[in-house]
Amino acid sequence: MSSNLTRGARHVAIIMDGNGRWAKKRHLPRAVGHQRGVEAVRTLVRAARQMGLEVLTLYAFSTENWRRPEEEVSALMGLLKRYILADLQEFVENNVRLKIIGNYKELSPDIAALLEDALVRTAGNDGTTLVVALNYGSQDEIARAAARAAAKGEVTPDSIAAELDTADLPPLDLLIRTSGEVRLSNFLLWQAAYAEMWFTEVLWPDFTPAHLEQALAEFSARERRYGGR
Repeated sequence: MSSNLTRGARHVAIIMDGNGRWAKKRHLPRAVGHQRGVEAVRTLVRAARQMGLEVLTLYAFSTENWRRPEEEVSALMGLLKRYILADLQEFVENNVRLKIIGNYKELSPDIAALLEDALVRTAGNDGTTLVVALNYGSQDEIARAAARAAAKGEVTPDSIAAELDTADLPPLDLLIRTSGEVRLSNFLLWQAAYAEMWFTEVLWPDFTPAHLEQALAEFSARERRYGGR
C-alpha cells in the first residue's frame, strides 16, 4: 500500500542518465560524475524509504554498457562494490530489501558473491524494495521469460509476465529519465506498457528528492485509463 507521500505510486523506476555530461560541464573526469551519481542514489534511496515508497527500481548497468571503455566499466564496477559494502548494513537496519534484476551472476565472481550476500541478508526485510538492474536488458529479459513460459507449455502475456525478473513486484507506475533524453533504452519495456513517463533535463548527479516529489505530484494529476476511455 502506497503512502500519501508517494501520491498513490507503489513502484517507481529511474533511468539514471547524465553522469558523464555532468562531469564534462565541470571539466572533470567521467569517474567523478559517476561518484556523484552514487551519492545521488544514496540520497534518493533514503528519501524513498522515508516516503514509504514500496519499490524503487534503478537502471544501474545495462547489457549495452559493456561497450564503454574498459577503464570506465572497471570504475563503475568498483563504485558498485563500494556502495554495497558501505550501505548494506544501513539496508539491514532500515528494513530495505535488495533485489537484483538482470544477469548479475555473469559479473565478476567477487561482485556476484557480494551481491548474493546482500540479497540473503536483506531477504527478510519488508519495507522499501530497492531493485537494481545490473547487466540488464529488457529484450533479453523478455526472451528469457518467453523461453521459460514455452518450456512450461504455454506462451501468453500472462505466462510471460509470470516469468519476468520483476514478477514478484507490483506493476510499474512511474518511469523517470533524467538528462533530457526521451527514450527507454531497453529498460522495463514490458513493464512500462501502461506506466506514466516523466522526463527531466536535470542530470542525474543533480537529481534530488524534491525532483522525485515533483514527478510524483505530476503522476498523481494524470488520469490512468489503461487503454479504456
